[in-house]
Amino acid sequence: MRTNLRAKTILIVVILIAFVYGIFGIPKGFSGAALQTAILNRIQLGLDLKGGTHLILQVMTDEAVAAQAAQDAETIQGDLQQNGITGEQVTNPEPKQNPGLVTIQGAPAAHVQDINSVLQQQFSQEYTISQNGNTSWTLQMKPTVETQMKQKAVTQSIEVIRQRVDALGVTSPVVAPYNLGSDQILVELPGVDDPARVRNVIQSTAKLEFHLVEGGPWPDQQSALQAIGGSVPYDSELVQSVIGASGPGSPAAWYEVTKVPVVGGTDIRDAQPGTNPNTNEPQVNFYLTTSAGDKFGRFTTANKGKPLGIVLDNRLQEVATINDTIRDQGTISGGGISMQEAKDLSLMLRTGALPASIKYLQESTIGPSLGMDSIHAGVMASIFGMSAVLIFMLIYYKGAGINADLALILNLVILLGFMGYTHSVLTLPGIAGVILTVGMGVDSNVLIFERIREELRAGKAPSAAVDQGFAHAWTTILDTHVTTVVSAAILFIFGTGAVRGFAVTLTFGLLANLFTAVFVSRVIFEANLNRKQRGEAISI
Repeated sequence: MRTNLRAKTILIVVILIAFVYGIFGIPKGFSGAALQTAILNRIQLGLDLKGGTHLILQVMTDEAVAAQAAQDAETIQGDLQQNGITGEQVTNPEPKQNPGLVTIQGAPAAHVQDINSVLQQQFSQEYTISQNGNTSWTLQMKPTVETQMKQKAVTQSIEVIRQRVDALGVTSPVVAPYNLGSDQILVELPGVDDPARVRNVIQSTAKLEFHLVEGGPWPDQQSALQAIGGSVPYDSELVQSVIGASGPGSPAAWYEVTKVPVVGGTDIRDAQPGTNPNTNEPQVNFYLTTSAGDKFGRFTTANKGKPLGIVLDNRLQEVATINDTIRDQGTISGGGISMQEAKDLSLMLRTGALPASIKYLQESTIGPSLGMDSIHAGVMASIFGMSAVLIFMLIYYKGAGINADLALILNLVILLGFMGYTHSVLTLPGIAGVILTVGMGVDSNVLIFERIREELRAGKAPSAAVDQGFAHAWTTILDTHVTTVVSAAILFIFGTGAVRGFAVTLTFGLLANLFTAVFVSRVIFEANLNRKQRGEAISI
């Protein structure tokens, strides 16, 4: 019996040491400041405690659908040309009102069957195809396909934003869906000291494309429309340039460029900031994938002497004449960008383009002083609540109250140690979870102690009363903990940010409580009984 008790005691001490290490690690000192630094290195503070930026973003998913429809229109045009069918116009005519619409106009009547064959074989799964007369067709993207594409756009946006935020060095950010099933994203950035820069990095689609320049420059959009006959051709579009796009100091202007880019988007393999060797001005060096480089090489070989435009987020950054074959690398230097802008643009190109633009629905900033006030209030609430519970247990259960108090303190140590090992984020609701865990721990001890009292009143010996008290209370304790853990799991699955922090601390606190209230408290009772004479009363 004593050997078994000694082994249990050693196990408890080892667990205590292990989780104390989880809280502090190896501190660089034992002063208050050194220990606080050690704790904060292991347990991260959330947005509501550390301060930072809270954002709710909306992904403009219709743009992703329209981009896919435009790409499909280009594919259809190419497939028809490969089958010897020319003269038709394949467009995505209403990218804003009906982004999933593709139309074919002016097709030769002699190739109606051939066109139907191409469309049915390759596009009938994604589009509902309707023929309007002998020379035109309408392809409407199916609702299920459109919904899947919108969901994919949100998922891709979350991944790209997360990569960008991580690359900026933000500690413990939250990037997650907001309002389940919607097109919104929740972003929480604790400790951000330059929210404007982070906002620009997140919001920029970083959509880099290369277009052949068909005309321009013109001083304004109206002049551009007049020069091209009053309307933009179906296979072209007008874009505005930044200042300095066509040369140092050149004004912003309008250009006509081909609607379909040569390369862009996912064709970027890498991007790094650099400086122009001739002018020493900042620039971005980018590198294309192998397949895109081969395609770009063939294009530049066939279009030597023609102007090429580099378009970033629908703004023409640079216009240059194609003098030779260009394959897998290039530079962006137009617009007088700064070195910080070059670094940020390189970061965005490396992490990939957003599938659609981002709209800011809500932005709020929590100052660090408010966060410190929250920490102080939470810590004081925890101290007062814990102290009140400890004192109550000592008064009401006498000697057994010491047992309960030791179990509660160990419960708190295990919980904080777990958070340190997993580098969990502590939020204000997380502190509430810690306090609730203390309350659940007290509840477990009350169930056990009251059951022991009942057994003692029934005339049983102290050792038998302790055995029966723990045995009969175990089922009730397990039921209450399981139901609460299930509730916490639901909060974690469907909640975001701080709510998840509450769920995590509550769940592990409950698991730790099963160990401390049942195992540790039992060991303390057994140690107390071993010191007493057989039949001697216990203080409870």
